[in-house]
Amino acid sequence: MFVIHLTLITTLLAAGPKIHSCRFDFFETCPPFCPGQMMDLLFTEKDLVKSLKDYIKAEESKLEQVKRWAEKLDELTATATQDPEGFLGHPVNAFKLMKRLNTEWSEVEDLVLRDMSDGFISNLTIQRQHFPSEEDQTGAAKALLRLQDTYKLDTQTISTGDLPGDTLMPEDCFELGKTAYSEMDYYHTELWMAQALRQLDEGQVSSLDAVTVLDYLSYSVYQQGGLERALEYTKRLLTLDPDHKRASGNLKYFEYQLAKQMKAAIEPKRLQEVAKEGEKRESERTTEYLPEKRKYEQLCRGEGIKLTPRRQSRFFCRYYDNNRHPYYILGPVKQEDEWDRPRIIRYHDVISEREMEKIKELAKPRLRRATISNPVTGVLETAHYRISKSAWLAAYEHPVVDRINQRIEDITGLDVKTAEELQVANYGVGGQYEPHFDFGRKDEPDAFKELGTGNRIATWLFYMSDITAGGATVFPEVGASVRPKKGTAVFWYNLFPSGEGDYSTRHAACPVLVGNKWVSNKWIHERGQEFRRPCGLRETD
Repeated sequence: MFVIHLTLITTLLAAGPKIHSCRFDFFETCPPFCPGQMMDLLFTEKDLVKSLKDYIKAEESKLEQVKRWAEKLDELTATATQDPEGFLGHPVNAFKLMKRLNTEWSEVEDLVLRDMSDGFISNLTIQRQHFPSEEDQTGAAKALLRLQDTYKLDTQTISTGDLPGDTLMPEDCFELGKTAYSEMDYYHTELWMAQALRQLDEGQVSSLDAVTVLDYLSYSVYQQGGLERALEYTKRLLTLDPDHKRASGNLKYFEYQLAKQMKAAIEPKRLQEVAKEGEKRESERTTEYLPEKRKYEQLCRGEGIKLTPRRQSRFFCRYYDNNRHPYYILGPVKQEDEWDRPRIIRYHDVISEREMEKIKELAKPRLRRATISNPVTGVLETAHYRISKSAWLAAYEHPVVDRINQRIEDITGLDVKTAEELQVANYGVGGQYEPHFDFGRKDEPDAFKELGTGNRIATWLFYMSDITAGGATVFPEVGASVRPKKGTAVFWYNLFPSGEGDYSTRHAACPVLVGNKWVSNKWIHERGQEFRRPCGLRETD
């Protein structure tokens, strides 16, 4: 794990276009390894450390016995060799010499050869089946790179953070660089190889050598167009290892390319572009880096839209009883406007601590890599842009699930009998869900065909944990940002009353920077809402 600047956390905590502070003084309302598995690994490692210390203690005890034996015999042989004839002239000394050589030295041999590691090795073998794989390690590295981009963290901050916590050693930085290199992401390769080199230059003790780092660094810089810097790194490599064959070949090639470039007398503007190419970020780093993603990351950092005072004045907090619903007349729910177009509502204190813990308890054994609906086939499948673990809970499985479903129906006024099961998701550090729609678009006619309940008319999202930094739900199309707050839920319609999709509801779950994010959501479908939310006459009604 790593830590970040306190100022960044403070910024993120204060981020988002919060319009007002709501007070409710009169009533209380009626009632990717996921972090849970990571905690299991933490305790597994603690158990292994204890086992290792027991092994060390056993080895120390064995060595202490051998040491005492050696000291006793050292003293005895020192005395005996001063007058060997006189010493052996005593029958007891002669007998004990025979006994030691025939019996006791064999016992010492057995003691020295005794393997004290059996217990530790046995425990390690058992626990190893729960260890993360190479794929898991790569996933953790990619999560760190994702956080670096989204929250604009520099390698120095991540590697040697200002707050107490684990730091990254040169070999850790090197591994991050290698992960980026394997993805042909030369931008991040350069950043992390340069950080590894910086820490080696500062004298940090490491098994990593600068030659290996410089080999990766020079090539990644060259791939980004930084020919002169690649040449400098290669020359430095060769001063450390003059016989490095690949570097020797690269040196000649880089010098040839540089001379060719100069000879061609490339126009100054192009030269300037080439020189800066390795330093550019975001959209020029990869063809996938679309403007929407930049907008999404800005919102994740708390750089949201500043609303006009007139628009802000339309945001309210209120007590809500859903047209005098019998259950909420005496105990209305606390309702807050988070956004106006699309209308995003937050409900405060709509799920209790006990209910949240029970939902997590039910979900934990079933958590699997989260899936998305394939727009063509409608089949659920994993996707690189959704990094979380999820589970589905049916109403019949536990009274708490049934009670929560009924609460959603009572508050929204929508029929949840045709809704999907309650989905519980757990996002660890780096966990995210990039911009997406919850509803099926016109070019996805079979998106929910198997369910036979029509499109997703609305989304209800519970926040079941507080997050120290990151993890907001953002709407890039309109610039809205909703921060997680434990015990609250947000609700919005995905479709207009006409049944047409509301494209402004495109949203994303920002990467979790510090903390453990638990959410649960209910996707409510069209069937059963015919008289609860009548169709409008116009497309956007």
